[in-house]
Amino acid sequence: MVLEDLSPRTALVVGLLALLPVTWYGLGSSLSAGVVSGINVLIIVTALYVAFEPVPDTHHGHEPNDA
Repeated sequence: MVLEDLSPRTALVVGLLALLPVTWYGLGSSLSAGVVSGINVLIIVTALYVAFEPVPDTHHGHEPNDA
């Protein structure tokens, strides 16, 4: 499997798996630290999902010049 073939949705699921050790950390150590870590994981996963969405093939309304 090549990483370039992964869709953003697949990467999102893999990123959300990071919440499992964060939950374990939060329940075993400090609940407030676990909540903050969980929020950080969600922010990072969301930012990566938005960053790697497919870009539409438009040029912001500009037509090519045939001159």
